[in-house]
Amino acid sequence: MKLKILHTNDVHSHFEAFGRAASLIKEYKDENTIVLDGGDFADFKSIELQGTKGMAAIELLRSVGYDALTIGNNEMFNGFDTLEHMAGSSPIPFISNNLYRKDKAPISGVKSSVIMEKNGLRIFITGASPDLQGFNDGLGVHISDYKNAIKEELVRHRGTYDVCILLNHVGTEADEELANELDEVDIILSAHDHQLYAQAKSVNGTVLNSAGCYGEYVGLVEVEVTNEGVELIRGETISTKPFPADQEVIDILKDNKEKAIEALSRPLYTLDWPLWHDVMEENPMANLIADGLQDMLKCDFGLINSGIVNAGAFQDISHKKLIEICPSPLNPTSFEILGKYIRKAIKDSLDAQVCLADGRGPGFRGKFVGRLHVSGAEIIHEGRRISEILIAGAPLEDEKWYSVASSDYLQRGSGYESLGHGRNEKYLPEEIRDVIRIYAERGGFIEKAQMNRWREGSNVMA
Repeated sequence: MKLKILHTNDVHSHFEAFGRAASLIKEYKDENTIVLDGGDFADFKSIELQGTKGMAAIELLRSVGYDALTIGNNEMFNGFDTLEHMAGSSPIPFISNNLYRKDKAPISGVKSSVIMEKNGLRIFITGASPDLQGFNDGLGVHISDYKNAIKEELVRHRGTYDVCILLNHVGTEADEELANELDEVDIILSAHDHQLYAQAKSVNGTVLNSAGCYGEYVGLVEVEVTNEGVELIRGETISTKPFPADQEVIDILKDNKEKAIEALSRPLYTLDWPLWHDVMEENPMANLIADGLQDMLKCDFGLINSGIVNAGAFQDISHKKLIEICPSPLNPTSFEILGKYIRKAIKDSLDAQVCLADGRGPGFRGKFVGRLHVSGAEIIHEGRRISEILIAGAPLEDEKWYSVASSDYLQRGSGYESLGHGRNEKYLPEEIRDVIRIYAERGGFIEKAQMNRWREGSNVMA
């Protein structure tokens, strides 16, 4: 019997391209087709998702006729409650065989695998989520070893299906290893590392395909399933560029954007002080974030780059305003680092070319890197020359380890390379925009944010 699979992965809420992908899928579908997604379909940078608790994504998937999807890391990043709400409300199975609550209890609505029937063919679908490497505790999840989880599912369902499909959000390199180790898996559809295969691969008799990212391509795998096994007839990825946007997708997005804007525009509170912003100059918006991070993470000092936000706030604060101000889904992060690396980053921050460099990096949705802002510290400088750096009133020591409250962007060394030499990093599930939301409501913090921490003067050379 023939089986055709159309698949996407790592769409990341690029809905303009997804509209074209939807048209492609609808054109290529026939009575032998199933439609699958490998995860990271829902990226909560999208206002449509933020304002509907992810349900706009479910409407889109249902309209195109998806049969199942695996949970990627981005489906988790808006918090455990949102993930459970989406999975529990979706008629399309949310699959993950290695994702649990922190106490290892099952997550409501999430299935470890499904068996669906198509024209009498029993199709077994399972898949795993990626280890979030430090975010698990903060998000309240436990992620078990994906290889063991897949093997357990194969044993549990042995003899109950005709073809096995693995939707795996762990990357193409890991999937090639699995193909060599697991003879029971017939097809692996890859995700997570955004690899684009021009043609499907065959590894140890297992068909592998990966459709890139952002809805720019749709994968197509067509196989013949016989008593002897699965034979690849056709395997490729097809560009969505030539296709027009699907009108149903356009209508769903328009409707959900209106709902989201209404929900997110309701004022949360009014500011006591204005929080203006500038990418080059010290400003109260970035100072507030640095102060909030230090208070939230209880570190020696707070450190943030002004480019993490795109604008200031002057009156009412709403969820919509917070998304516009700080669209980057970056997390409060603590780490330890030697003073010499802090000194290098602070010195670099006086260089306009560094501040105005392209801030591109994982999770970053701004334009420029921006100037560093501090809390619990004071920086004395003469133009581009650092005279002294004080942490809690004491001079910075090059060989001393300091705890820093920052973002995962800076912790990775993005924008300021020297900050990537830290250790013992810990992440919170909140996002930087949540720091603004929490601390802009506190009069003492918003007043303190008006006070400069960088000052010009001449002290002992540092």
